[in-house]
Amino acid sequence: MKPEDSSNPTQRTTSSGIDVDPVYGDDQVPPEVGRPGRYPFTRGPYPTMYRGRLWTMRQYAGYGTAEVTNARFRSLLEAGQTGLSVAFDLPTQMGLDSDHPMAAGEVGKVGVAVDGVEDMRRLFSGIPLDEVSTSMTINSTAAILLLLYQIVAEERGVGAAQIRGTVQNDILKEYIARGTYIYPPGPSMRLVTDLFSYCARELPAWNTISISGYHIREAGSTAAQEVAFTLSNGLAYVEAAIGAGLAVDDFAARLSFFWNAHSHFFEEIAKYRAARRLWARLMKERVGAKDPRSWLMRFHTQTAGSTLTAQQPENNIVRTAMQALAATLGGTQSLHTNAFDEALGLPTEASARIALRTQQILAYESGITDTVDPLAGSYFLEHLTDQVEAKATELIAQIDQLGGAAAAVEGGFQQGEIGDSAYAAARRIDSGDSVVVGVNRFQDDAAEDVPVLSLDPTVERRQVAALREMRNGRDPAVVAAALDRVRDAARTDANLLYPMKEALLASATLGEISDVLRGVFGIYRGVSN
Repeated sequence: MKPEDSSNPTQRTTSSGIDVDPVYGDDQVPPEVGRPGRYPFTRGPYPTMYRGRLWTMRQYAGYGTAEVTNARFRSLLEAGQTGLSVAFDLPTQMGLDSDHPMAAGEVGKVGVAVDGVEDMRRLFSGIPLDEVSTSMTINSTAAILLLLYQIVAEERGVGAAQIRGTVQNDILKEYIARGTYIYPPGPSMRLVTDLFSYCARELPAWNTISISGYHIREAGSTAAQEVAFTLSNGLAYVEAAIGAGLAVDDFAARLSFFWNAHSHFFEEIAKYRAARRLWARLMKERVGAKDPRSWLMRFHTQTAGSTLTAQQPENNIVRTAMQALAATLGGTQSLHTNAFDEALGLPTEASARIALRTQQILAYESGITDTVDPLAGSYFLEHLTDQVEAKATELIAQIDQLGGAAAAVEGGFQQGEIGDSAYAAARRIDSGDSVVVGVNRFQDDAAEDVPVLSLDPTVERRQVAALREMRNGRDPAVVAAALDRVRDAARTDANLLYPMKEALLASATLGEISDVLRGVFGIYRGVSN
């Protein structure tokens, strides 16, 4: 990355090291930027975009027990939210039951605790699963949570074609940026492709993966790195699925992406347009997909949690609004807006409502939905789009030379690149070259009186009690036999989701199934430096 030269006050660069000129003209943009809904989809995946349908307003929520999170879901739906997005606690993400010793102190803290089918029933009690689309931010245990959701929907008579939503299921970015992995990359990739295959047969309306740049950006990447590393991961999943015997046009239309909305307004808009165009070209020209639906990049966006500040936290409302505007001008299909108090703790109901109202004001008051891709043809924006694509393409070529995304992850390439970028960004903030209002400029000494959500200290005790009650009420022999079938399948190339569903129907827990897989696959310790 080329740092901004603080000795030249007229010089500006973006996070990706792209020089920003004072003025742009028609000699710096291509003569034709295309049409929305047409290859390569620079201007959007659909011809009418928000004129035909608004983005889905999907606020991320989850904490404590299933009952507590269910109440928050109902509140958000009543306030006008149009889709659900579930946050799970760390034990659930790591395949640990709530009474596991390593789960102590973490149950219900950063998301909702889900140990088995009873929790999933309570989590979605009274919510019409044939009408609501649900996104679940879960990776290592994605297959288990999807199956639990399917079981509950089926119990209510919801048909397979009506079960709609997305499971993140993006394990490579966990090795790169986030860390909630369990198994080594090989078996983890098998779980991803088994889920692809299962949904192709059983859940045709389900989005099988949300390939995530969000966490890569939160870890400190630049915009161009976010695009490159995310699309490289996407190619790895596509190639793994093809290697497992799936035809690309049978599953590619159910792939989705998840991007960060960061602070450089124009670079972020350009990032979405560049990523959409680059993915279309990769799928058509490199992978050889024939169905135009396989070329489309449909994506969810979340505003950047890493930009929220504990100092002067109400400033975060403005940051979030600006980032949300960039996401919508960039053509997102769904959006989560962060609450202003998230640098202090989990969002309160009041702050979550303000975050949702931010989206609603953009949708209904700003006029941005009146025309498709209103910034198309901007000299500056089109130049940035080309530059982000060019830098991302260079990085993808480097990853290809290393053997692809999975091999590069094993060697620590992406992790090292992100670490360097994060360090450079921190240095610029420390020096004052990058201004963060309220942090390194325009500070004040006034005490902030912001209410913080307090968690019920009895959550863990009540969750563990419910888990043990569920275990006491099941047939141990039936559960053991079902877990044995999961173990047998893991030792072959059979699709794991079928025996896992049988085990969950027998009231096996998330932790018990994960332990069976740990016993066969082993656990991953990470890259040693």
